Amino acid sequence: MTVRVGLLGATGAVGQRLIQLLDPHPEFEIAALTASEESAGKSYREAAKWRVEAPIPEEVAQMEVGATTPEDVPDDVSLIFSSLPSGVGAEVEPDFCEAGYVVSSNSSNGRMDPDVPLTIPEVNPEHVDLIEVQRDERGWDGALLKNPNCSTITMVPPLEALDRAFGLTDVRVSTLQAVSGAGYSGVSSMEIIDNAIPHIGGEEQKMETESRKLLGEFDGAEVRLHDMDVAASCNRIPTLDGHLENVWADTAEDVTADAAADAMDEVTGVDLPSSPEHLIKVFEEPDRPQPRLDRNTEGGMGVAVGGFRETTDGVQFNCLAHNTMRGAAGASILNGELLLQNGYL
Repeated sequence: MTVRVGLLGATGAVGQRLIQLLDPHPEFEIAALTASEESAGKSYREAAKWRVEAPIPEEVAQMEVGATTPEDVPDDVSLIFSSLPSGVGAEVEPDFCEAGYVVSSNSSNGRMDPDVPLTIPEVNPEHVDLIEVQRDERGWDGALLKNPNCSTITMVPPLEALDRAFGLTDVRVSTLQAVSGAGYSGVSSMEIIDNAIPHIGGEEQKMETESRKLLGEFDGAEVRLHDMDVAASCNRIPTLDGHLENVWADTAEDVTADAAADAMDEVTGVDLPSSPEHLIKVFEEPDRPQPRLDRNTEGGMGVAVGGFRETTDGVQFNCLAHNTMRGAAGASILNGELLLQNGYL
């Protein structure tokens, strides 16, 4: 079975990654592309300033870009991938859901809404069934599913391994985030070269709240947030791709550095095409992972960890993931695969 899919925000950085990953996908076929009014009516080749290292798929390059409205997407499209700016997503995504489309969204709007599932398929796939609550409450024929922020995605799989084995009580994280996370024109070269910026607007709050929802318990009616405390400090550094994070995790039970590493090393993927067989790669070297060397772990869909050491109440470790692959486009596609597997398409 091939599912026809549409892309909202197809010309942006995440939209381009979505096209790169979807072009060879075994289950999804790109059938519609939308973007801003300035791009509508142009071919994708004309509309997009293509910046992915792989060439534009020729069939996609020739497709006409439509406006971002349900009327511009064919009725036989079953799944929409959204990489819209959050302000636009908040206005547009509900329209698509009301029109009967199922939306897998990377946009930050609505992630913490009580009836919107926020999922990482290897961590909390059962949360997808919150869609049933959402449809009852909103009267939608379609549905809205979110993946978390790229920095949250990086640390939550390792944290889930620790929580399952030892219980989590407190988490503190300091990030070193790549410039691609801000989009192509998000940070100017004059700002970031020879510099680090110790603030990313809204990022700390996303990490502090989204991680608790992802690790929370779904009882069939609502998600009860995990009761751990999370504090984040987010920093932009002059790397192109790959978010590196320093994490301090306090645990309910005693844990050693080796036991923490072993718990993460045991994490496997799930039975979805884009999920890596071995989700978390553990490095023994104290100076790994590094963005330039390790961001493409498992084709950019894995999480790399290392630098384990024991602390007074738990462990400290470093983690890394490719922010536009695992942290954005790949995460949305994984969620689309989860929707298909669970019968929502």
